[in-house]
Amino acid sequence: MVGRGELTDQAWTAIEPLLPANRRSGGQWADHRRTINGILWRLRTGAPWRDVPERYGPWQTCYERFRRWQQDGTWDQLLAHAQTESDAVGQIQWTISVDATINRAHQHAAGARHRVALEDRQRGRPSNPTRRLDDPGAD
Repeated sequence: MVGRGELTDQAWTAIEPLLPANRRSGGQWADHRRTINGILWRLRTGAPWRDVPERYGPWQTCYERFRRWQQDGTWDQLLAHAQTESDAVGQIQWTISVDATINRAHQHAAGARHRVALEDRQRGRPSNPTRRLDDPGAD
């Protein structure tokens, strides 16, 4: 029986050939399926690595496998394979959205001066640059 959030037999059959094989020399890796289920548990719950349940093996094994496969591109290969297979049978609907929003900040948000510079005061420039001195409505 497969636990909630764990790999099903169908999913395991699909990804098993894509996973790195044990090397001939050196120590042998722990069971991939058990370790991947531990990684999936951690990603699903957001818990710290140290809290991965013991049924998935030592948390260090899950963490090291996750990091190693992240660095060597194994996770990217699994994702690309899953997307390719799902797209081939029409299970993925690709939606592209382009956003051309422009957000402009107020001048004060950019660190503008809060008081008029000495040179501006000496030249008679207004303290409020949006109001002109010769404007009859100016006070």
